[in-house]
Amino acid sequence: MHLACRLIVIGFSVLYTLAAGLFIVGTFGLFGNPSGPLAGVFLVPLGLPWNRMVDVFPEPLWPMLAILAPAVNLVIIVLICRWGARR
Repeated sequence: MHLACRLIVIGFSVLYTLAAGLFIVGTFGLFGNPSGPLAGVFLVPLGLPWNRMVDVFPEPLWPMLAILAPAVNLVIIVLICRWGARR
């Protein structure tokens, strides 16, 4: 079970890093790419259900919270794996 948890955490971390990078590039128009509203489309499934609560906060915080929503899921996955390793 330990190997499966490690692979899940590493896989989720890689997907999260790629999605956050694409979000930053698409939001700020880096490397000559046009900025667009679909920049965070890959962060949405990774950050569910926490990204559904982003609109409670002020609008200037939305991009930062969109990037941090999958981090909450990553922390939860790590905590579940640590809890499962102790049992």
